[in-house]
Amino acid sequence: MSMFQYPLHMRFKLIALAPQIYVTDANGQDVLFVRQKILNLREDVRIFRDSSKTEEVYRINADRIIDFSANYHFTDSKTEQRLGSIKHKGIRSIWKATYLVTDAVDQQGFHISEDNPWAKVADALLGEIPFLGMFTGYVFHPAYTAYHEGSETPAMRLEKRPSFFERYYEIQKLDDNLAQHEEQLLLLSFMMMIQLERSRG
Repeated sequence: MSMFQYPLHMRFKLIALAPQIYVTDANGQDVLFVRQKILNLREDVRIFRDSSKTEEVYRINADRIIDFSANYHFTDSKTEQRLGSIKHKGIRSIWKATYLVTDAVDQQGFHISEDNPWAKVADALLGEIPFLGMFTGYVFHPAYTAYHEGSETPAMRLEKRPSFFERYYEIQKLDDNLAQHEEQLLLLSFMMMIQLERSRG
């Protein structure tokens, strides 16, 4: 049984002191709220049940000062249980983003690959052009697919959707047989990955 009703929608406010992500389900209900702490040498991301920030459910922390090869660890905020991690896959990430996703015992279960790197390049370059940049979100839609390691079976996909004054992404669950801990691991991976990808351009 799925944790949420898909597709999920992730929205970034373009003008915010600290990066924030609002996550809603297929019915428009708040399901998660992501807030990244600012002025930290290491990534420190907190995930709450909703935007009221009254209940913290997950934390994401880097294992070193912000670095290309950092490993980002997921923790259950209530139990302090380690859930897994995500990291870039070597030098290939400079062109086509590839991330490795491991579970609580460091076993790699998934990898996330960028579907079409040219879409991201065009979106980033044209997005810097005055006026024209407002419309790139309606033309170029970078997408990332999570695959089961070893089988190349798609499990989940994140895709940028059309938007004007915010960044809007949609998450589709592609494998109905995903266990809840796998679903949780991939959602946390996408939430961290998209913040890293935004910093890459």
